Amino acid sequence: MAVLERPHDFRNIGAVIRNVDALGVEKTYIVDPQRALPDDWQDMRDRGTIFKSSVSAVKWSFVKRFDSSEECFEHLRFKNFSSIVTSPHQKGKTNVVLHEGDYTVYPKLAVWFGSEATGISDFMAERSELNVTIPMYGMVERLNLGTTTGIVLHEIARQRRDYQSRYTRKNKRGEKRPA
Repeated sequence: MAVLERPHDFRNIGAVIRNVDALGVEKTYIVDPQRALPDDWQDMRDRGTIFKSSVSAVKWSFVKRFDSSEECFEHLRFKNFSSIVTSPHQKGKTNVVLHEGDYTVYPKLAVWFGSEATGISDFMAERSELNVTIPMYGMVERLNLGTTTGIVLHEIARQRRDYQSRYTRKNKRGEKRPA
């Protein structure tokens, strides 16, 4: 699951929804304290900017809006999700470079992406189980929300699919298939 915390640009929201759909991620949650987005996702689908930038993925994607990070976090915690955050800075309890993390240890995973302007909130940094950083080699410190979600969600989905492919559906005990 992808969680967007206080996004500012509707085009970025559409790009994230497109990434979520393309990578087979189940849902998108949006923390929107300004209430710039409607509560009803059906109404949000009618917004031209989101529809265009999602390249129509918004038509078949599940999106839920929350008023606060606290409300969203509690909802996820109640549903037994582990939350990890993304930030180019050392935040949270444990920091890891994207490709060095193991995302298969979390049965239910919510990946939080911060605002384009201010990044991830201190609230979520403190409550996250992991802070993921994309290695960057140029002078730019951060990428836009659409690019970041594409890179991070691709790596997580790749690892989780690889992990799942190593086990047979018939074997309920999770023993590895012979290599």
